[in-house]
Amino acid sequence: MTLRNVMIITFGFQTVINLTRPIITLYALHMGSTAFDIGILTASYSLLPLIFAIQAGKIADKVGDRLPILLGSLGITIGMLIPFMFASMWSLYVSQFIVGLANVFLVVSLQNVLGNTASKENRDYYFSMFGMAVAAGALLGPLLGGYISEHLSYTTAFLVSIFISFIPIAFSFYIPVVIREKQQKKSTILSSIGLLNISILRKALFSSALVLYSKDIFIAYFPLFAKQNHISEFIIGWIISIQALAMIIVRFILPKLTNFLGRDRILSISIIVAGVSFILLPFTENVIILGLLSCLMGFGLGCGQPLSMTITYNASPKNRTGEVLGLRLSTNRLSQMIAPVFFGLVGSWVGVISVFFISGAFLLGGTLFVKSGKDKPKASNHLNHS
Repeated sequence: MTLRNVMIITFGFQTVINLTRPIITLYALHMGSTAFDIGILTASYSLLPLIFAIQAGKIADKVGDRLPILLGSLGITIGMLIPFMFASMWSLYVSQFIVGLANVFLVVSLQNVLGNTASKENRDYYFSMFGMAVAAGALLGPLLGGYISEHLSYTTAFLVSIFISFIPIAFSFYIPVVIREKQQKKSTILSSIGLLNISILRKALFSSALVLYSKDIFIAYFPLFAKQNHISEFIIGWIISIQALAMIIVRFILPKLTNFLGRDRILSISIIVAGVSFILLPFTENVIILGLLSCLMGFGLGCGQPLSMTITYNASPKNRTGEVLGLRLSTNRLSQMIAPVFFGLVGSWVGVISVFFISGAFLLGGTLFVKSGKDKPKASNHLNHS
């Protein structure tokens, strides 16, 4: 029952976010924004989560998960209401600030709910199902957004998002309240950062940040690349959605793949596949080949998040799981804030296609860190059966 409610909430707010994030790029482009402007706009989504993610995890540990999930769901609705009411660049910035902050409370608390509910034996399964709900929202969202923006308007897309966002609000009331044991000593930001001394946790956080920023870069800059090649909004939505469909497929079989090959090997292979797909993308304008490369990216990027969630939770001190999940999200948002600004500068100076070459190179280089941070045999065996 809890897993079902978490999946419904996750699917609802992920549909809203994925419906509007490509639309925000296209809307900003319609208003005359440059690649650098869009980079700053994309980065604004991650600014407040970077600051408050660890605190959001501590709040979840202290008051339980239901209240943060409810407030996060309300925040998503407000974030959609602003650009619907005000058609301007400032409304897009305000929307991204609010949605980014709301998202951090939702993600940390929903993952904490699953971690608390699951046993070591089925935690991979629970987080894979969470990942499938995320991917399902990422599949439906761009399709809806592409169709609505092409046949109706950008503001209509935000209106539809407002109605969809009522679903997570309704199901938030069914989330159980689990309050962790109070720590004897109050933790500080420095003590939270000190958790990075755990090598397996450090590897999980790095791989998670690498995967998430790459997904963000694709969603933000692929519409620019596609527009330059005269591809319609609806087709853009389809190509982005194909990536999400691939994520659903790979997350459905991920627990079996992990048992067969192990987390380290799956993680390395998945990042390499995604990196190669990024590098190949600018070499074609054919929508079928672009869809195929998007699919391969989905297979690669779709493995990283569930695996890093399980590793992160398992490596966490048991009375600080929300805090550690918040630390994970904070590192994700740091990469998601820095990368769009960096690639916005690169896109403005060198051209949009350079964004895909450099991002692909970063992914391939990231596999060296993942491999160098392999778990000791004993720890790895424990995790592969958890």
